[in-house]
Amino acid sequence: MASLVALGLVLWIVAASGSKESPGTPATDSADAGFARDMAVHHQQAVETSFIVRDRTDDEDVRRLAYDIAQTQANQRGMLLGWLDLWGLPKASTDGYMTWMKDAHGGHSGHEIKDGSLMPGMATNTELDQLREAEGKDAEILYLQLLTDHHMGGVTMARGCAQQCTVPQERQLAQGMVEAQQSEMTLMADMLKERGSAPR
Repeated sequence: MASLVALGLVLWIVAASGSKESPGTPATDSADAGFARDMAVHHQQAVETSFIVRDRTDDEDVRRLAYDIAQTQANQRGMLLGWLDLWGLPKASTDGYMTWMKDAHGGHSGHEIKDGSLMPGMATNTELDQLREAEGKDAEILYLQLLTDHHMGGVTMARGCAQQCTVPQERQLAQGMVEAQQSEMTLMADMLKERGSAPR
């Protein structure tokens, strides 16, 4: 069902993007294209992490949350990559990540890539290995902490698009991400508290 809804939304976006009211095709170095490329990569790690924890715990609440996050972010990732296809733009950046994000002073924000963490909030390779080795409550806590960090980075990026992107449908999607991920962060904080822990 979720896939059908996502497909319908993509088709609606394609139709809307071809309408007279829509702006021209975004440039390769635009915020629209940069956000679509970077958030697709960012989302992919959330999907991967959610599938990892599914096999590391039997807790139904965590497994349900992981499933919801994986489904939502996989569908959104498909939409972002679909836009890049529609615009005829590359899906991988040759200029590095986050170059489209403007900081408070009008310059572009940067991010130092460390141990596989390509963008703010993304887990490192070491952290992913730790999650793969953890079990039960330890896996649940680490997953919730990693996804809280991940969502914080995602919200920053989505806010950037909501402010800088020019395609209305993409700005709308980005604002929806902000609201949904903030809600999930509140839920994850409560779940961590139940397990005697807290966000990092």
